[in-house]
Amino acid sequence: MVKSYRKYEQSATFGLVNTALSNLVWTPDNLVSSSSRNTGAGRAYVGANEHVLAWDVKKGELVSRWHDVDCKSQVSAIAQCLAQPDLFAVGYQDGSIRVWDALSNNPIMTFNGHRSAITHLTFDSEGARLASGAKDTDIIIWNLLSETAEFRLRGHKDQITGLHFIRTRPSGRQSPHTDEAVDVTASGEPEEFEEKYLLSTSKDALIKIWDLSTPQCIETHVAQTNGECWALGVSPDGMGCITAGNDGELKVWSLDLESLADFGANIAEAKQSSSLTAQGILLRQSKDRTLSVAFHPKGEYIAVHGSEKAVEIWRIRTDEEVQKSLARKRKRRREKAAAAGASVAEAEKEDENTTPDVSEVFVSYVIVRTGGKVRSAAWAASRSSKNVELVCSTTNNQIESYTITGREKSKKATADAPDYNRALAVDMPGHRTDIRALALSSDDRMLASASAGLLKIWNVKTQSCLRTLECGQSLCCTFLPGDKIVLVGTKTGELELYDIASSALIDKFQAHDGAVWTLQVHPDGTSVVTGGADKAAKFWKFDIVQEEIPGTRRTTPKLKLTQTRVLKVADDVLSVCFSPDSRLLALSTLDNTVKVFFVDTLKLFLTLYGHKLPVLNISISSDSKLIATCSADKNVRIWGLDFGDCHKAFFAHQDSVMQVLFIPHPVEKEEQHLFFSASKDSVVKTWDGDKFEQIQKLEGHHGEVWAMVVSRTGEKVITASHDKSIRVWDVTDDLIFMEEEREKELEQMYESTLATQLDKDHADDDEGAEDD
Repeated sequence: MVKSYRKYEQSATFGLVNTALSNLVWTPDNLVSSSSRNTGAGRAYVGANEHVLAWDVKKGELVSRWHDVDCKSQVSAIAQCLAQPDLFAVGYQDGSIRVWDALSNNPIMTFNGHRSAITHLTFDSEGARLASGAKDTDIIIWNLLSETAEFRLRGHKDQITGLHFIRTRPSGRQSPHTDEAVDVTASGEPEEFEEKYLLSTSKDALIKIWDLSTPQCIETHVAQTNGECWALGVSPDGMGCITAGNDGELKVWSLDLESLADFGANIAEAKQSSSLTAQGILLRQSKDRTLSVAFHPKGEYIAVHGSEKAVEIWRIRTDEEVQKSLARKRKRRREKAAAAGASVAEAEKEDENTTPDVSEVFVSYVIVRTGGKVRSAAWAASRSSKNVELVCSTTNNQIESYTITGREKSKKATADAPDYNRALAVDMPGHRTDIRALALSSDDRMLASASAGLLKIWNVKTQSCLRTLECGQSLCCTFLPGDKIVLVGTKTGELELYDIASSALIDKFQAHDGAVWTLQVHPDGTSVVTGGADKAAKFWKFDIVQEEIPGTRRTTPKLKLTQTRVLKVADDVLSVCFSPDSRLLALSTLDNTVKVFFVDTLKLFLTLYGHKLPVLNISISSDSKLIATCSADKNVRIWGLDFGDCHKAFFAHQDSVMQVLFIPHPVEKEEQHLFFSASKDSVVKTWDGDKFEQIQKLEGHHGEVWAMVVSRTGEKVITASHDKSIRVWDVTDDLIFMEEEREKELEQMYESTLATQLDKDHADDDEGAEDD
C-alpha cells in the first residue's frame, strides 16, 4: 500500500510591519473609507514581503491586508491614484502589476509585461493611464480602461528610478502660470490640461522627456554627471523638478511647460530649444546615495533621504524672502566695494544682472533623526497649520510619524533650529532585528520570539503581540514549566528570567564565559541544561527562594537557577538535546561531531562522526531511537541511538541547515520519525526518517530561516526568517503522496527553466534590435 502523509499549508503570517524593498504611501483616513471625517493620523500602505499592509498610524493597528494567493513575489513599488483614491497599483519583484481596490481589498486587474522587478509606478491625473518602470530598463504605459498596454518606451540603459506625467495646456494655449488671461470654453470653464508628456529618470544618470502621442523621446539630459540618478521629485505646480544621485548632490531643474505645450505645433523651433533646464546644484549634508526626493503638497518643503538614519528637510523660500536675502547681500557688497575703493555703480550693475542662485531658494531647514535606516518617506496632512508631518518607513521593521515645527510667518521668528518630535510609531507588531529563537508554551497557545534587544510574547491563534520586553542579544529561549516564565540565553553569556504576567525581569546572571548558544528543559521539568562558547554544558535546577521585600518584613517567593553540574568538552557547544526518556544527552560541538552522554553519570556513550562542517542543531525522536543532525555542510544525517550508526546522510538544502526537529508527541505511531528541517535557503522541508525521503517543501519565506518550533502533536510548525516574518504552517486534511510530489517538482523545474530561457531569448532579441 502506498504511504500517505498529512499536508502542511501556510495559515498565517505576522511579526512584520514593512519590508525594505517597497516604498510607503500615506493617505488620510477618510480618503479610502466611508467615513466623512479625518479623525486620526491617516493610513500608511507599505509592502510586507508578498503582502501589502495598511496600518492605522495613530492606533498602530492593521486595517487591511492585500494578498493574491497566485503571487509569491515580494512587493517592490506602490502608487495611489489621486483621481480615484481607493485604487492602488502594486508592483512585484517578478515584474507583475496588480491594481487593488482598497474598499473591497481585492485585485481588479493584473498586468504582465516586465521581465524583472518593478521599480516605479505612477498614475496620470485622471486615473486612466498607469506608467510603470522596472529593472529591465523599459517603461510601459498601461490603459486602465481597456486593461491593455498602449506601448513600451525604450531608451534608458539601466533600471528606471522615477516617472511623472507632465500636465500642460493644449497646444497654442498660454501657460497657466503666466499673468495673461486664458481662453475659456462656451460653458465658461477653463480648458482641461492634457498629459501628453512623461518625465523619466534612470540609474543610467539620464533624465528624459517622452512624447506619448508619438511615442518617442524628445529630450535627453544628463541628470547626474558623476554617478547614477536614483531619485526624481517634481514640484506640485509642475514647473520644476529635482534629481538626486549617489554622491549627495541634488540637481535642480526648471520645466518650461509653455514651450512643451507648443512642441507639437512648432517642432522645428522646439528642437532648437530645451524645455528642461538645469538651474544649479544643492549639496546634502550626507554623501550617501539619495533614495527619495518628495515635495510637500503645498510646495513649501522638500524631504530628501538616503539609506542613513535621517531625513533632510529643505525649505523653499518665497520670492519676497529671496529678494530680501539678495538685498542684504547687495548691501554687503556695496559696503565692501566702498571700503576697497572700487566703483559702487559697477557693483550695483553686476548685482542687477545676476539671477538668484538655487541655494537662495532652497535652504536646509532641519534634519529628522529616525529610529532606523530610512526606506521611504511621505508627507502627511497636518492637523495643525503651524506644523508639518512626515511619515517614514525604516529598514528595521517599523513606521514612524514625525511632527516638524513649521516656519512662523511673523517677523518675530527666531534663528533657533526648528524642532521636531516622534509623535507616533507602528513598532509593536514586529522585531527590529532578525528573530534568532522561537519557543512554544506547553499548550501551544503562546509563542515567544527573541531577537537582539527584544523578547515578544504572541497569541498563536490571533497573532497579536501580548508582551514586549527588552532583553539582551538573544540566541535561545524557552518557556519554563507552568508557562509563566521565559528563560533567555544571550550572546554575552547571561541567562535572563522574565515573568510574562508582570512583564518584568526576575533574574539575570552570568552563566557562561562566552555566548549561550543553546538550552533545553529536562523532560521531567525540574532543571535545564545550557551550552555555551566556553566549551561547557551546565546543568541548573529550579529553586524557589523567599526574598525579602525592601522596607518590610514580608517575603515573596522567587525563582532561582542553581548550578548543579558542569560537563566540559573539547570545543564550543552549539546544541543540546535530551532524549525523551531522560536517559541520554546529546551535544553538538564546533569540531563537527556530536557526542552522546548518559544523563545520570555524564559518561560518554557515543561519538558521531561524519559532518564536514559544524553541526548546528540536533533533535531526538519521541521514541528515543533516532537522532537527526543538521550542519553547515547542507546535509542532514539520521543516526541510531542504539549503536551510533549512520542510517542515512543526504543533501537536504542549498545552504546551511539551521534547525532540525522531530514531532515532540505525535498522535500516530507512524509519525514518530517524521521531522522538519529549516535552512538559510529560505525553505522548510518535511522528511520521513524511516524511508529517508523528502515529503514536502514549505516555501514562503524570502530570507534565511533562523528559527523553527513544532507544536506538541505536530499540528503546527512555526518559523522565523531574515525577512522579519513569522509564519504558521498548519496541517490540513489533504494527503500527500511522494510520487505526486516528485512529479510536481519536476514540472516546476521544467517551467522555471523554460521561463529563464524565454527571458534570455527576449533579452538577446532586444540587444539585436538595438544594434540594428
